[in-house]
Amino acid sequence: MSDILVLYYSRHGATEKMAQLAARGIEQIPGMQARLRTVPAVSTVCEAIEDTIPTSGAPYASYDDLNECSGLILGSPTRFGNMAAALKYFLDGTLSQWLSGSLIGKPAGVFSSTSSLHGGQETTLISMMLPLLHHGMLMVGLPYSEPDLINTTTGGTPYGPSHLAGINSDNAISDEEKRLCMALGKRVADIAHRLEKS
Repeated sequence: MSDILVLYYSRHGATEKMAQLAARGIEQIPGMQARLRTVPAVSTVCEAIEDTIPTSGAPYASYDDLNECSGLILGSPTRFGNMAAALKYFLDGTLSQWLSGSLIGKPAGVFSSTSSLHGGQETTLISMMLPLLHHGMLMVGLPYSEPDLINTTTGGTPYGPSHLAGINSDNAISDEEKRLCMALGKRVADIAHRLEKS
């Protein structure tokens, strides 16, 4: 089995649910499995020391997870049109992967969740793409052959799935958003599988 790393940061749970949906899509491709990982919050005062195992959810990511994966899907809530600091902090530590080229040629996708309809979903998705492009990864979006891109009245973009969580972060993930998350997982896994076979 080959792993697709689904790496995310989630504060209120919506991004975590999206990660789980992407994982379901990954596992629709024979020979591929999802490796769910998260990152700890960043302290605004000083370097915080977190337990090595989170109290709930996926384990914390290590840089070995990046080296070992056949593809990567990143997820983050929107922070003023950008990825969350916790995810950026983790990515800022990937100099070793950049120097070794361990991510070059691997497929990658991104997804996001925001409180408001025009809360920066697309710029957040693009902000996550930038370091991945610097690593030489192959960006995978969602084509308009996915009918939910046209029909959704909630989240969803060609750059990657998005979710409208609402101001209190209590909106359920819509059926369209669910299908788009699974479609991204399936696409990244399918491309990774094809690349491994070639």
